[in-house]
Amino acid sequence: MVPPDGPPLSRIAFLDFEASSLAKTSYPIEVAWVFPDGKSESFLIRPAPGWTDWAPEAEAVHGLARERLVREGVAHDWVALHMLTALRDVALYASAPSWDGHWLSRLLRAAGLPRHALRLKATAEAQRRVVLDVLAAGGVAPTARDALAGKLLATLRLEARDDPAAEHRALSDARRECRRWARARSRAAALLREEGGGGVE
Repeated sequence: MVPPDGPPLSRIAFLDFEASSLAKTSYPIEVAWVFPDGKSESFLIRPAPGWTDWAPEAEAVHGLARERLVREGVAHDWVALHMLTALRDVALYASAPSWDGHWLSRLLRAAGLPRHALRLKATAEAQRRVVLDVLAAGGVAPTARDALAGKLLATLRLEARDDPAAEHRALSDARRECRRWARARSRAAALLREEGGGGVE
C-alpha cells in the first residue's frame, strides 16, 4: 500500500543510536535501523580519531565497553557511507530526534560528509502521518479525520506507558519504535472498520 500523502512503506525506517554519554562531546557507538517489513541493520561503531568522551554511567546502561568498540566496531566512515547508500531517500524516524540527530551529525561530519545528508523526524510524526493516511484512504471526511486521529494517538500515547522499558541497544530500541508505528497503523485500520469507513463525521 502506498499512502496518499506519505512515502511508500518501503521508504521509511526507524533508527536509533547508542552513545558514549549525554555530553555535548558525546559520539555514536552503535546504530541500527528497521524497515516496516522487518528488514534491519545494526553496527557497532569504532570511535573516530579524537572521539575520547566516555561516561561509565552510560556504559552501565548500554553495556558496551569502549574496548569492545575498538576491537569489534566497524570504521566510522564506512558506517556513515553505508548509511547514505542504504537510507538515501528514506524518511527516517527516531524516538529522540534531537539527540539521535546530534549523533548522526557527528558521524557524518567525522566521515567528511555533509551533516544534513540524512535527517531525522520524531516517531510521533510517523504515527500521526500513517493514521491520517489510513483514515484518508478509507474515505473518512476531512472534517472528521483530525479529530479521530487525535483521539487515537492520545490513546496510543497512554498505552505506550505500559510498553516494556527500552533496552538501550540500538536494534531493539529501533524495533520498538517500528512496533509503535505499526500499532498506530493497525489501530487506525480497526477504527475504520468500527466506524464503517467512508465519510465518517
